[in-house]
Amino acid sequence: MVHMVRITPLPQTLNTQPFTIYESRMLGVAPKRLRARDVLDGGRLIYLPAGREFVLAERSRVLAAATPGAWVSHESAAILTGLGLPPWLGKEETIHLSKPHGLPRVRRAGVAGHRVHALPGEVMEIDGIPVSVPPRTWLDLAHHLPLAYVIAMGDQLIRMPRPGLEGRTEPYAFKEGLRLLIRQHPNMKGVEKARLALDEMRVGADSFPETFLRLAMLDARLPEPELQLRLDPDDPWSPSADLGYRRFRTAVQYDGAPHLTRDQQSRDNRRDEGFTSDGWSYFKANADDLAEGFTSLIARIKKAKLRSL
Repeated sequence: MVHMVRITPLPQTLNTQPFTIYESRMLGVAPKRLRARDVLDGGRLIYLPAGREFVLAERSRVLAAATPGAWVSHESAAILTGLGLPPWLGKEETIHLSKPHGLPRVRRAGVAGHRVHALPGEVMEIDGIPVSVPPRTWLDLAHHLPLAYVIAMGDQLIRMPRPGLEGRTEPYAFKEGLRLLIRQHPNMKGVEKARLALDEMRVGADSFPETFLRLAMLDARLPEPELQLRLDPDDPWSPSADLGYRRFRTAVQYDGAPHLTRDQQSRDNRRDEGFTSDGWSYFKANADDLAEGFTSLIARIKKAKLRSL
């Protein structure tokens, strides 16, 4: 007769996410229970419920909990805070953890460890996970990114959020605060690039492609465009385009993935009709234009501008 060994179920909070040995002890789990087949060794002090894949936030939480004094930073922080990354970053499983200079660098599998000089207020919590605040994340990444991406990420810091969608009413930062941040970290790699980017950042770009479009227009020697250009500047409900020139009655809209929903397309159609029926030259850009650096789009904008002179 074969006797089946009954495994005591883990507490529900440990059965659904990675956990540290300290968390299991606090819940009264015996050490031998962690050697059962439904629990995997996740590395020093960490255990994983078997049979699940874990998202970045779950892995970040347990790694930070198992590493006293550490917080999530760099690419990992950019993902957790929604700041955004270039397409070639943030795809690997690695979690970036930072510690103050006075503590040893984090060394464990699946972690990129950093030792940094951090000031009070540069780390926050997201659902209990210590994470670099977005301005500090921007500065941490400046050394690793091309200047255009530092500008684009900076535009995301200073843009006005949509309260109904993002749950906040203030930008992540203002330009004066970023200038102070740069002055407080004069010896960081990338600080000069961040300073250059700050001069080129503008409030009003809601996405990286919108920033790249603006920069491409400036590189093509077009005038500085107005951002979030409202058809009637005195009417807050008037249709608005991403950027353009009121003087030349020219507007440009970048339509990315969020514009593919039926509701958004209906709103976009009303916006488009508002500009065209009022006699504006109206242009729509997409990912194909982005891939070619907006070259043909800018050529068409220049022709429209010349016709309006």
